[in-house]
Amino acid sequence: MPATLPDGDPVPADGTLPPSALAGLGHRPLEIYLHVPFCTTRCGYCDFNTYTADQLGTDPGATRATYVDAALTELALARRVLGPAAPPVSTVFVGGGTPTLLPAGELVRFLAGVRDTFGLAAGAEVSAESNPESIDADGLAELAEGGFTRISFGMQSADEQVLALLDRVHTPGRAAAMVDLARAAGFRQVSLDLIYGTPGESVDSWRHTLRTALAAGPDHLSAYALIVEEGTRFAARVRRGEIPMTDDDDLADKYLVAEEELTAAGLSWYEVSNWARTPDDRCRHNLGYWRAADWWGIGPGAHSHIGGVRFWNRKHPAAYARALAEGRTPAQGREILTGVQRRVERVLLELRLADGLSTDVLTGTEQARVPDLLARGLAEVHGAGTGGDRLVLTLRGRLLADGIVRDLLD
Repeated sequence: MPATLPDGDPVPADGTLPPSALAGLGHRPLEIYLHVPFCTTRCGYCDFNTYTADQLGTDPGATRATYVDAALTELALARRVLGPAAPPVSTVFVGGGTPTLLPAGELVRFLAGVRDTFGLAAGAEVSAESNPESIDADGLAELAEGGFTRISFGMQSADEQVLALLDRVHTPGRAAAMVDLARAAGFRQVSLDLIYGTPGESVDSWRHTLRTALAAGPDHLSAYALIVEEGTRFAARVRRGEIPMTDDDDLADKYLVAEEELTAAGLSWYEVSNWARTPDDRCRHNLGYWRAADWWGIGPGAHSHIGGVRFWNRKHPAAYARALAEGRTPAQGREILTGVQRRVERVLLELRLADGLSTDVLTGTEQARVPDLLARGLAEVHGAGTGGDRLVLTLRGRLLADGIVRDLLD
């Protein structure tokens, strides 16, 4: 969730959505995302909407102690806006920031609020992100006992020099050790997040990170290329010549290493940057994003999408809490997506999935470009002749996913 918010149209003070957004609401999955904007330190590469304690000061609307109260107020607003047609929530995801800087009991209290306000669907997936140093065995047990089913630890690397350059404060072995603690606490699914392409990271170092992560036995693993975002300390250091810019060829080589190691260990890709041990281990919440499900994002800067309407909250925690305290929506702006925009986004997102994109989504001229992708070895068509043709990227195509989308679309 980048810190810079887009422009958009004004949002009614009570948060009301247009009737078109609510049409068919009860027939689509509903997801809830909670953004926790607190961090102990701000990593130099991060451009998410996060804050350290000294950045927030003492404003009562921006403290950890009152944060879940504000989030529950927005949850109640979501219930009023969506009305009685809203279905039980199918997934909950608590991200950040560092969600586990809040006491585990507070996160459980928020989940209880979701259960009381909307209800949880049978078998609902409930996820939390955590930094390895920000929670202990007791906190993990409290989350699991309170209804959290999945946890994702930000491991990033097993190389001390890489962790230092990324401003990560945990030791290389801490994240892997947390997998065992999470299992013992009762979590059904455990994931590790990795970053590759940090300047100075060798291919051997990256392979060591992958093997260290795999040795811990996670059910799911995410591997993201380091992107140098403008406005970050990392970008400033690149401009000053202190560290080199990330290299596209290096990123591609390391992606191929990730695919090799993860596949050999029995994990399969289901989205360009995500691998799972079994289909049941895929992150259902994130799949909802890629498939344009309905989700309500709670917290400062959080984005939501309901029935083709996208809206986003005020960025600063104090401004967010103040709006709710005054009985107003915290949403700062919104856009109503056109049919063309929704189709383009569907191509952009679904083509990143191993399940692929239905060729029926493509226009006639776009379909005419598919044979060239096949001839170049960038994609395959699955299900030919069954009435369910789907365009699926090959490994080489995954390396060029963004460019393929640009070339494919009208």
